[in-house]
Amino acid sequence: MNAPIFDLDCRRCERLSGFLDEVGSQYPDYHARPVAPFGDPQARLLVVGLAPGMHGANATGRPFTGDHAGILLYQTLHRYGFASRPESVSADDGLTLIDCRITNAVKCLPPQNKPTGAEINACRDYLAAELAALPADNVVVALGSIAHRSIVACTGARQKDHVFAHGAEHRLANGVRLIDSYHCSRYNTQTRRLTEPMFQEIFARVRALIDE
Repeated sequence: MNAPIFDLDCRRCERLSGFLDEVGSQYPDYHARPVAPFGDPQARLLVVGLAPGMHGANATGRPFTGDHAGILLYQTLHRYGFASRPESVSADDGLTLIDCRITNAVKCLPPQNKPTGAEINACRDYLAAELAALPADNVVVALGSIAHRSIVACTGARQKDHVFAHGAEHRLANGVRLIDSYHCSRYNTQTRRLTEPMFQEIFARVRALIDE
C-alpha cells in the first residue's frame, strides 16, 4: 500500500498538535491544521518550503498564502509561467498553478517557526510520497537548508555529497533534479541575503530545465 501524501487529521507530533489546538482556540477563523500541498501532484516542478507560517498558510490553508514569504514566491512563479496570477490571497481566490506544486517539509505550524529534528523526521514520509509521485522529468526547488536536507534524506542520498548552497544543483539517486535557494522569508529579503534577481535566476533555470 502506497504511503499517503497528506493527512489533514495527522497528530503524530504531540507538540505540534497541541500548539495547533492552542492557535485554533486563539484564532477560530484560522485553518490551524496540517496544510495540504497545493497544485498538480503530477507537476514537473515541486517547490518545497519549511513549514506553514502563523498568519500565512496556517491561517489560509494554502502554502505561502497570506504571509510575506509568499509575495516574492508567487510573483516569481507567475513571471516564469508557473502560476495564473502574481498574488495568492486566499485558498479560494481562483489562483491556479501551472505544471507546479508547492509543499512544505513540515506540514504543521511549529512554535517560533522552528520544528525539531524529530518533527521533521516524522513528517518526512509525506514528502517522500510526493517525490515518488513526480514524473520522471521533474525539478525540485528547496527553499532553505532544512527543506534541502529533508529532500536529500527522502532519496537515500548522502548529505555530504549534496551540500546546500544557493543556486546549487544536485542530481539525486532517484532522478530528482534538485535546485537550492535561500528561503524567501522576510528576514532573508530584508537583509538582502536573497534579492529578487537572485530568486528569479533560480526559476529561470527551472524554466529552462523543464522546457528542454
